[in-house]
Amino acid sequence: MMKDIIVRKFDEALDQTSKTLLIPELKDNSVLLETGLDSLGFAVLVALLEEELGFDPFQMTDDPVYPKTFGEFVSFYEVMNEKRA
Repeated sequence: MMKDIIVRKFDEALDQTSKTLLIPELKDNSVLLETGLDSLGFAVLVALLEEELGFDPFQMTDDPVYPKTFGEFVSFYEVMNEKRA
């Protein structure tokens, strides 16, 4: 399941950037900017996900996408994964 992969890679990105999750747990309504990952952390996360999933959804669209919540982030990955199938 996409969400499980993203949660696992989110934790890995936190570890690689020496950051700590600042909220009790990732939920769909968790605001990404309040999670503890900074811009470098999100770049690491997207790179880890591309390595795992084989695609970067941000490169697949001409429109800028800025997910605000964890749920929006997961949904974007799910939608773009369906489009490439």
